[in-house]
Amino acid sequence: MGVFPEQRVSVITVGVRDLAGMIRFYTDVLGFEDRGVKGEVAFFNAGGMVIGLWDETKLAADAGVADDRKGAFKGFALAFNARSTDEVDEIFSRLGRAGAQISKPPHKTYWGGYSGYFTDPEGNAWEVAHNPFWPIDEAGRVAVPLAKEQ
Repeated sequence: MGVFPEQRVSVITVGVRDLAGMIRFYTDVLGFEDRGVKGEVAFFNAGGMVIGLWDETKLAADAGVADDRKGAFKGFALAFNARSTDEVDEIFSRLGRAGAQISKPPHKTYWGGYSGYFTDPEGNAWEVAHNPFWPIDEAGRVAVPLAKEQ
């Protein structure tokens, strides 16, 4: 048994440099609804969890870590699991028309799925994937099935 009473992620907070610009991208391009929290943070409902955008310097201070980004990759990627490969392609088509930076176009993956990546305006990586092995319920919640014994 782990330290969490339930195994789930509630909030992913992304440290940002330009809050207003990032809110525009997350609402106008990705289609998330800004929940109207005014001030130095923004929150978006994301299918049973929340995405937060907060000034990266304040986030680093709050977390007690150094504010010293090195390189473009931040060591994490957010992901959207699509219901089909066609849905992945349609999302990337919309992203392209919206001017999003496509870092890796959709492609068949080594693990048997279909995936591509884009970055938000501050270089945070997003994956859009179809994983034929993970069911998605009507509400859009993804479930990772128990691995089969080899």
